[in-house]
Amino acid sequence: MVHGLIIIPTFNEIENIERLIRNIFSQRRNFHILVVDDNSPDGTATRVRTLQAEFSEQLFLEERKEKTGLGTAYIHGFKWALKREYDYIFEMDADFSHNPNDLSRLYNACRREGADLAIGSRYVTGVNVINWPMNRVLMSWLASKYVQAITGMDIHDTTAGYVCYKREVLERIKLDKIQFVGYAFQIEMKFKAHLLGFKITEVPVIFTDRTRGTSKMSGSIIYEAVFGVIKMKVKSLFNRIK
Repeated sequence: MVHGLIIIPTFNEIENIERLIRNIFSQRRNFHILVVDDNSPDGTATRVRTLQAEFSEQLFLEERKEKTGLGTAYIHGFKWALKREYDYIFEMDADFSHNPNDLSRLYNACRREGADLAIGSRYVTGVNVINWPMNRVLMSWLASKYVQAITGMDIHDTTAGYVCYKREVLERIKLDKIQFVGYAFQIEMKFKAHLLGFKITEVPVIFTDRTRGTSKMSGSIIYEAVFGVIKMKVKSLFNRIK
C-alpha cells in the first residue's frame, strides 16, 4: 500500500537531497517522492536521476526550465499527483527543516483522525523552532498572528510548508487561480481550503533550520505575504457577496 506522495521542490539542494530521500524511504510507511527541480545549477536533478536507478518505482523527477517560485513548483507537483491515484499528497522542504519522522503523524491526522488538511505546526503548542535567530522567530510568529487576524482562520502556523492534503482538497481548489508564489502561497492554499469548509488540523512539530545549503528567503517574498493577505481577504469578501 502506498501511503501518499511527498512533493519536494528543489533549487540547489545537492547537499541535502540524497540524504532526505533515503531517510524518507527508510520510514515505516511506504511513501513515494516527486522532486520538482527548477534547473538547479549544482546538479540536484542529476543526483536524483542517479537515485532513480535504485528506487525506480518510488522516486520521480520533474524538471522545470527555470526558477519561478515555490508556489508554481507545488502546483506543478499537485497536478502531476492528481493525474495519478494518490489519496494523500504532502508538501515538504528539501533542507531537513521538516523532520521525515513526522510524516506518519501528518498522514494519521488525515487518514485516521478525519482531517482534510494536516499542518506540521511550529506554533500550536508554543514556539518549536531550532537554530533560528530570535528576530526571525518573532517575525514568523507575528506573521502568523497577523494572518489569523486578517483572515479569521483558526490556524496558529499559517505560513507552514509541511502539509498533508487529502486528494479531495486539491481537486476542489482551483489551482490555476492561485495567485501567490512565495510564502503567501502557503497562506492562500490554507485560506482556500478554509473557505471551502474543509477540516484543518495542526500537528505540533519541531522545525529545525537548515544546516546545509542556502535559505531562499527574500524581501519580495515577505512583501508578498504581508500585503497579499489583505488583497486575498478583500477579494474573498466580494466573491462571497456575489
